[in-house]
Amino acid sequence: MWLYEKRLQFPVSIRNKNARLAKAITSQLGGPDGELAASMRYFAQRYAMPDRRVAGLLNDVATEELAHLEMIGTIIRQLTKGLSAEELKQQGFDDYYVDHTGGVWMQAASGAPFTAAYFQSKGDPVTDLHEAMAAEQKARTTYDNILRLADDPDVIAPIRFLRQREVVHYQRFGEGLRLIEEALDDRDPYARNPAFDA
Repeated sequence: MWLYEKRLQFPVSIRNKNARLAKAITSQLGGPDGELAASMRYFAQRYAMPDRRVAGLLNDVATEELAHLEMIGTIIRQLTKGLSAEELKQQGFDDYYVDHTGGVWMQAASGAPFTAAYFQSKGDPVTDLHEAMAAEQKARTTYDNILRLADDPDVIAPIRFLRQREVVHYQRFGEGLRLIEEALDDRDPYARNPAFDA
């Protein structure tokens, strides 16, 4: 059960249009290390967690990633809304425009559409938490790359916020991993999968 607060987690108010930057940012919408993949990854991984606190953590972060998806969609829309077809073409957004007009579509900056192949759920708590931690680092790197491309403070502020949340999620998943490792009898998380012990 969720309570949806009808406001963005961090305000987005972009005054200057920039379709070229919007195209780069689409990777955090539907790319391999984007917010949709993160949300689906954590929702799927939570079911294999033997500790309810860690399952709850994955569920909470998955939900927050949906809020990040909402922010990214808002950023893309604000960067492109009102641009003419000619302006979109000049800024390299014409291929996106042909398929989606002004809609927000889950794809990577390369144009590759979102696919469930972007995320993994192995059913092994240790493996899945390492996967989750790696995903957060990859998302952080993608945000770092976007920040290198951006020069608009209206875009930089929410992207920095999102980047910082990736760091926090990484730390929280590390805490979850420690809880799982402490629960293992033999203290060797790599020796066996506790979910399949006889």
